[in-house]
Amino acid sequence: MPEEVLIPTMRRIDEKQRKLKIPFVNIALIILCTLLIIGSTFISINLQHYMLPKGYFKGGEFIREDFIQSFFIIPQIPVLMFVCSAIGKKLATTCTSIYFILGITILPLFALGGGPGYITEYSFGYIAAFIPAVLIAGNILGKKYTFMNMLLSALSAVLIIHIVGISYMTIVALLKHDGKTFIQGWIQAQSGIKIIYDFVLSFVCIIIGKYIRAFFNFISD
Repeated sequence: MPEEVLIPTMRRIDEKQRKLKIPFVNIALIILCTLLIIGSTFISINLQHYMLPKGYFKGGEFIREDFIQSFFIIPQIPVLMFVCSAIGKKLATTCTSIYFILGITILPLFALGGGPGYITEYSFGYIAAFIPAVLIAGNILGKKYTFMNMLLSALSAVLIIHIVGISYMTIVALLKHDGKTFIQGWIQAQSGIKIIYDFVLSFVCIIIGKYIRAFFNFISD
């Protein structure tokens, strides 16, 4: 049989194998990244860095420990941005949706538990904002991985999550007749300076995810 007749058949087989391979890889990435998001919920990182203590310019004596600022942060938002950057908007949205659906229905995947009753928790707004944050950040990164786009995607996602989270918490607190002092304390604890940490870490994670995505594209070609 002439060789020319065999070539199209061989190409059709390669295309079918490729179509089977890609969904399998996507499923594996979705499972892995969903577990990564879940795991980040239960991790607390102690960030320590140099900072001038209060009253430094007023004089007084200070020891070395006074210049070290410690801040404990749950890295869920940076991990979300890493996933979004590494596997793209569609797969990242799928992972985030799976995490959200499982947590709001049957599994205690959120920081304070889970289940349908979690919608009455003060922190539910932050979690509910994960999906729109990933969608918007993914849209920005989908255009091109420029420095400005990575910066804008991190800033947009962090602001969306914290604005929605603060707004939802305020509504729940008012419905429960919590006072102004409680609301201010909650905002300071859950947002406040945490917004800056989330933004910086998210930006770094997006950069790391950019190179992970480039590696995936390289090995899939």
